[in-house]
Amino acid sequence: MANLLYRLGRFSYQRRRLIAAIWAVFIVALGVGALTLGGKTVNTFSIPGTESQRALDALKHDLPAASGASATIVVKAPDGKTLADPNVKAAVGATVAKAAKVPEVIAALDPFTTKAISPDGRTGLISVQFAKPADELAKTTTEAYDGLSTLSTGDLQVVPGGQVVGGVPEVGVTEVIGVVVAALVLVITFGSLVAAGMTLLTALLGVAAGMAGLFVVTAFTDVSSTGPILALMLGLAVGIDYALFISSRHRTQLAAGMDAEESVARATATAGSAVLFAGATVVIALAGLSVVGVPFLTAMGLAAAATVLTAVLVALTLVPAMLGFIGDRILPRKVRKAPAAPSVNGTTAKEGFGFRWGRFVTRFRVPIVALGIVGLGLLAIPAKDMQLALPDGASAAAGSHQRVAYDLTAAAFGPGANGPLIVVVKTDNPAQSNTIVEQILAKAPTLKDVIAAQPAAASEDGKTRLLQIIPKSGPASEATSDLVKDLRTTIKPLETPGTTIAVTGNTAVGVDVSQKLADALPIYLLLIVGLSFLLLLLAFRSILVPLKATLGFVLTIGATFGITVAVFQQGHLASLFGIDNPGPMVSFLPIIMMGILFGLAMDYEVFIVSRVREEFVHGKAATPATVEGLGHGARVVTAAALIMASVFAGFILVHDPIIKAIGFGLTIGVLIDAFVVRMTLVPAVLSLLGKAAWWFPKWLDRITPNVDIEGESLRPQEKPGTKELADVH
Repeated sequence: MANLLYRLGRFSYQRRRLIAAIWAVFIVALGVGALTLGGKTVNTFSIPGTESQRALDALKHDLPAASGASATIVVKAPDGKTLADPNVKAAVGATVAKAAKVPEVIAALDPFTTKAISPDGRTGLISVQFAKPADELAKTTTEAYDGLSTLSTGDLQVVPGGQVVGGVPEVGVTEVIGVVVAALVLVITFGSLVAAGMTLLTALLGVAAGMAGLFVVTAFTDVSSTGPILALMLGLAVGIDYALFISSRHRTQLAAGMDAEESVARATATAGSAVLFAGATVVIALAGLSVVGVPFLTAMGLAAAATVLTAVLVALTLVPAMLGFIGDRILPRKVRKAPAAPSVNGTTAKEGFGFRWGRFVTRFRVPIVALGIVGLGLLAIPAKDMQLALPDGASAAAGSHQRVAYDLTAAAFGPGANGPLIVVVKTDNPAQSNTIVEQILAKAPTLKDVIAAQPAAASEDGKTRLLQIIPKSGPASEATSDLVKDLRTTIKPLETPGTTIAVTGNTAVGVDVSQKLADALPIYLLLIVGLSFLLLLLAFRSILVPLKATLGFVLTIGATFGITVAVFQQGHLASLFGIDNPGPMVSFLPIIMMGILFGLAMDYEVFIVSRVREEFVHGKAATPATVEGLGHGARVVTAAALIMASVFAGFILVHDPIIKAIGFGLTIGVLIDAFVVRMTLVPAVLSLLGKAAWWFPKWLDRITPNVDIEGESLRPQEKPGTKELADVH
């Protein structure tokens, strides 16, 4: 692999104008495609095959009017008045009439007709039924529905609610803060504005290509609205990091006196091997989300994986080309004017903080390992109480129509009114349908957490009937999840040949999705852990090093989940991060975080441990090799981790709760993994293991392919005058 990347790096350097032109044409073509073909992202969360989804699919045929999106407009009278007051009642009627005229609305029901009025008479619910599901509605429809809020007057407050006004999360100025911080870290790391600018530019070009390609894909398949934000977040972070790894290696070699072309080729072969390996782990982990069997999660994973793959291709081709354009300007001016520094293995002999930290960690390795494991274990404790749910109005941004409507409804009717359950009864004859409906209406109110059960719509032939069950608790609560299970258990015995009974609705769909993802979580964790072990065994030709790395990843994940649960679910320091209503974790957050953090953890593991292995193979004892490897890698890994954390942290400022939680979790995870696990526990454990860390059975060595991350195969390609640089990592 090193030889192939060496030739690729040299070719990109020599043909830099061609490479730059190819990337320019490629990005422009994708941009044009995104503008002309790009569709729209979707906000629905469903899993084909679940009871709730099967019922919804059947309704499209049996009761089309009930299969479209439904929403609720909350109307509230001012203090001292009720909805029955003449002026207020007239305003309610005008609102109902206006709602009925919204495009694609087939019905808007007056609260006086449906009796959806609170006991104090001040709050009412206008039920609105659309002809299509929420994600198939035209933008003009959702804008017109959301615009009904302008009907609010001194006599009546009008708040359109429901998923129809959920909106798509947008990236604003606040996220740019993370990129600015990343730029500052690059300037400090390189000591050169040109070098920092080049690294940032190549990362942004990679993100532009990945995002444009993603929006082209939306024309042909559904992509979750969270997908582009996740791809942007991850693409920026890894794009900057991968360019940093290669540029930093080239800069070190250049300062040591290596020829520029040779340096670019070797940097692409060595640091580029680490980039390719680490990028592959991220791509595999994200693409591996497909095994969970959840379509929207698969789409999110593949979207992010494609962006990471683009970042890898940019790092291996465009970065070497750009390094050719900027020449020795990648070095600070004082270094360019100074004579080449003495070198050891291709790097300057000056020792920095990484060497001092390495000696400290290896000296006090036993207490450091004990403290690290206990500390991360304690941080992981809140994770045992993790609750999973899909987002609802309670988790919407404070002040949004969706959140205001949810709060008004909960205050007037109880939280459960925001997520009624729908029971679908389908039989071969209407008489049998009526009998079953009466039995359910009698049994449902006896269940814990049920406020009311009432008949709803029916098909023209009377064979399909709907019932509405109103829970006491909110849609995302554990009590409602338990109610769905209890309700299904209670009504299942009522099924007879030719009869199907199912519990559905947005709340039931959320319960099914959350259960499916919770069941898949341990399976996916085993997949990731097993994958990490095999990949690292292939890379380092060792048994204990992959085992140590895998256990370190488990510690990272546990501590990250624990901290995220403590803040977002339990509410500790919640206000500090703009969380005004802590609640259950978003169902797909744990799996998404595991996939991403796995790949990022391998970035740092490969970059540090591959250098340790190189030093050990070249004759150093285990502990000095560990100090040397950490010393040379600490500066770049520190910069990479700070950059990645800064980019992720910028998304904590987004109002969307899903994006905020993902940004927070990834920020915490990167910091823990880079500084606590990879730069502290890993060298301490390697020092404890000594030579045993690199033990590898001979029979396994014979059948394991040699991927040559360290670039050993490049040694015979030494050129005259570069003898002292032959061992460059």
